Formats: sequence, structure tokens, C-alpha cells
Amino acid sequence: MPGDEQSQFGDNVKIITKPLSLENPVIVEGFPGIGLVGNIASQHLIDELDMEYIGSMESKYFPPIAVLFNGIINMPVRIYQSKEYNIITVISDIPIHPTISYEVSKVLMDWAQSINVKEIVSIAGIATMSSEEKVFGAATNDDILNRIKDHVEIFQVGTISGISGSVMTECFMRDVPAMSLLGETNSPNPDPRAAASVIKVLNIIYDLPIDTDNLMEQAEQIEIELQKLAEQVKTSEEGEQPRREFPMYG
Repeated sequence: MPGDEQSQFGDNVKIITKPLSLENPVIVEGFPGIGLVGNIASQHLIDELDMEYIGSMESKYFPPIAVLFNGIINMPVRIYQSKEYNIITVISDIPIHPTISYEVSKVLMDWAQSINVKEIVSIAGIATMSSEEKVFGAATNDDILNRIKDHVEIFQVGTISGISGSVMTECFMRDVPAMSLLGETNSPNPDPRAAASVIKVLNIIYDLPIDTDNLMEQAEQIEIELQKLAEQVKTSEEGEQPRREFPMYG
């Protein structure tokens, strides 16, 4: 952010932002993972609430990638704010490697505590064999768990892997209120339906007005494209000539 007054946190991983005017904001984080649920849901939140870009996270350990929006370069890990809803969203277009997940979550929490975060919402996907589009939930304390238990399926036993798990662990260690919202997906492909399910839970918990219709349209379009691809593969396989078996002589 050339020319802007900035604040900076971290060494190997850095967060650089404009000065913030929010008081006790909620921070929502969405990093790429199963079904890209966290990434899709966070981007939809940013778009629907018309959130303002305020900074980025950067590191020499991140992949050497520049992100393009309508031809303009942007950072792969970005931070946005909504003054109206007192929400900050941290979104990433790159996966966070396990070897730096601890450092990323530590710096994120250092920064979050410096701005007096109220609570953290970690959005991710969870792979199941079901197509019910449930949202599973977990929390760092009983108060948060009681707030979400009527709106999610409580994740009773298991593990949350990757950067989302690292963030939740860091919140627990620091006694920062946090919830994990896991959108159920049964596909390795991008899953806007699962992201829409998570957004609906956010709407209830934080009284947000976010429409999910266009996410459902995206889901239908992805399903159409995957069906076309499957048909092309089938046609290609059917069109192949059977292999001739040659006798062996010995």
C-alpha cells in the first residue's frame, strides 16, 4: 500500500495494514482447503458486504505468485474490513504449507490481539460421504459452543487439519474466543454449495444480510461443466479401438 501509513507485525511472516478504526472486530479467516470452502465463503463475504481492502500478509515462504483482478496486481493473502458490520476478513488464494502454518497462525493472532479482536471465525471444508450440506462446528470455549450449537452439527470427535486447525489451536492457547465452521463436501472440486451453507450460518449468528443465490448458481455451473467433462471422457474411452492381443511365441 504505497503512500499509506502502515502497521506491521511479524518477521518471517508479516502483516501490513492501514490503521484500523474498528473496535473489538470479529475476524473471519478463509484459506484454501477441501472444496475451497473457506476461500469461496470469504470471497463471497467480501463481495456482498462491499468490504474495504486494508492490507496483506506476506512471507518469503509463500509461493511466488501475484494475483490478478481485472488486470490489476494484488496480494495473494489479503485483509478486508467492513465498518458497518465490524468484521475483518482474511482471505488467501494460496495454500499455506504445513511447515509455516504455525508461524502464520501465530502472527495472525499477534495482530488480532493487537487490534482487540472480539472473536475469530475459521471457515474450512470437511470431507464426508454425505450430500446433506451440513455445517459442522467446534469452538474454543463453552460460550461460543452454546451460541452455535443450534445452527450447526457439533463436531464431537476428530481433528481439524491444516492452517484452520493451527489457528484454532492458537486461539485456544491464548484464550481467544473462536469458532470453526466446517462446510460438508463430498467432492474434491470447488464446492460453492458448502460455502453457501456456511454463509447461511454466519447470517444467523451475526445478523448479516448476505445472499447466497449466486453461489448456488456457481455450484450448478460447476456441476454442468463436470458433467460435460465426464461425458467427454466417456465418449473418448468408447471411441478407442480395442487393443489387439498378439500371441506370444517361446
